[in-house]
Amino acid sequence: MNRKQLIQKYIEFFKSKNHKEIPNSSLVPKEDPTVLFTTAGMHPLVPYLLGQKHPLGKKLVGVQKCVRTGDIDEVGDETHHTFFEMLGNWSLGDYWKKEAIEYSFEFLTKILKIKKEKLEVSCFKGDKDSPKDVEAEKIWGSLGISKIKFLGKEDNWWGPAGETGPCGPDTEMFVNNVEIWNDVFMEYEKNKNGGYSEAKQKNIDTGMGVERTLAVLNNLNDNYKTEVWKPIIDKIEKLSGKKYKGNEKAMRIIADHVKASVFIIADGIIPSNKEQGYVLRKLIRRAVRYGKELGLKNFTNQVAEIVFEIYNDYQNLKEKKIKTLEELKKEERKFSQTLEKGLNEFNKLTKDKKKLNEKSSFLLYQSYGFPLEMIEEECKKNKINFSKREFEQELKKHQQLSQTASAGRFKSGLADTSEKTTKLHTATHLLNEALRKILGQEVKQRGSNITPERLRFDFTFDRKLTQEEIKKIENLVNKKISESLEVIREEMPLKKAFESGAQGEFGAKYPEKVSVYTIGNFSKEICTGPHIKNTSELGKFKIIKEESSSAGVRRIKAVLE
Repeated sequence: MNRKQLIQKYIEFFKSKNHKEIPNSSLVPKEDPTVLFTTAGMHPLVPYLLGQKHPLGKKLVGVQKCVRTGDIDEVGDETHHTFFEMLGNWSLGDYWKKEAIEYSFEFLTKILKIKKEKLEVSCFKGDKDSPKDVEAEKIWGSLGISKIKFLGKEDNWWGPAGETGPCGPDTEMFVNNVEIWNDVFMEYEKNKNGGYSEAKQKNIDTGMGVERTLAVLNNLNDNYKTEVWKPIIDKIEKLSGKKYKGNEKAMRIIADHVKASVFIIADGIIPSNKEQGYVLRKLIRRAVRYGKELGLKNFTNQVAEIVFEIYNDYQNLKEKKIKTLEELKKEERKFSQTLEKGLNEFNKLTKDKKKLNEKSSFLLYQSYGFPLEMIEEECKKNKINFSKREFEQELKKHQQLSQTASAGRFKSGLADTSEKTTKLHTATHLLNEALRKILGQEVKQRGSNITPERLRFDFTFDRKLTQEEIKKIENLVNKKISESLEVIREEMPLKKAFESGAQGEFGAKYPEKVSVYTIGNFSKEICTGPHIKNTSELGKFKIIKEESSSAGVRRIKAVLE
């Protein structure tokens, strides 16, 4: 079975169970400031998991592209990936454990034809917060599954994504010791004090990794031998003149990081030293470093060509192909020059010395992108003593500092729906329309990011705004706030929404039925929320910064006082 067949069978199966298909969302979450990337299929559904009504109903299915960078250091083995596709089905306060488990069992055994004797499952063993999940155990038992193990929170509990929010036990399915599907039972809410209470709306959230499932279905113990990876590996073999066997780690890292980079760039991110751009830069540079091990030069765009061939069903990849290849080429060239400077720095740091200390080795790692292996290699070649243990202690120290600095981003929970963020979110609608009124109707939203402190709004425009334009935009938003305009939500088919003049985010995909928010007779937008009821609740709007985001895209940062 190939990738397209697996996705099609999954979607069709759940449609036959009255689920509605939702579109694949951007890798950059629109409504969730607590994460840099979409890490699971549930991310675009955050408002609905928290109780908002979904325009398509309570039963949903879809495939979602995801990026996870938490275990980037594990990429290189047979099963870990930075970019992957996740199949999922959801119940928003509709069916519960029995149906969820029975659907999973039916799809695995009847549709994918996996023998039930090969199936093993795990359930939550219970603790002080929640009892042992005997309900899930009984359901699996009634289906003839005897291999059931009970595990603790670290293995069989999901969430919350931050410090608070929906969470609950889960049940995982394994074939040949490989986890391929996870059914999460969101039955609890974790509060600020660390306590758990029963959720007002109980949800089912499931995830099946496409790559792992393909490996299992094709009896492969290495994901990189499946059809979504092998052509990329073949290309790396051809370019390097080396075989996959014996060079697995380097080739897997290159294949994984180039693929993830292609998808991230196609979703509007370019390499930089901030947020998503920093992760992208790290991925490209890591691929280049491992390419060096294989004697590869100017190769990332050639490897990327194969990614476009494999995923030819993604329209945005086709549209952004030229731009994506340019960015890869540019970043690889830039990094190759940095590595050269790094080698010069290495020579300076070790001149007339017998040892490279941890501060100097960390400088090479952090500022010049030298991987640990490369530092070790250069030291060995030049007969310089180097302590890996001391370097790792220094690295750990910096990682802890970095985690502390970014922890604030993840404190809000699954998504921040606090009063402050809700107000700022509503303000972006007023800002969007004010920009169109002052700068011209061709202005389109390219993305937004909202924290409790400020809003950030990206839009298409090809030059810096004048101070006079900024003042006019600010004044128009404040005028609409003072007019006490009502904010009204309606549900309608997507076609009707666009026909009625509702604005949508440039390049975004929407389901066939959407929520439209109208603010007086001023603004009309397709959106998932959250919003306030009246503009009089907003306070004073102030633009604090206007800058370039990328070519042809400007960025405004603003606050409510």
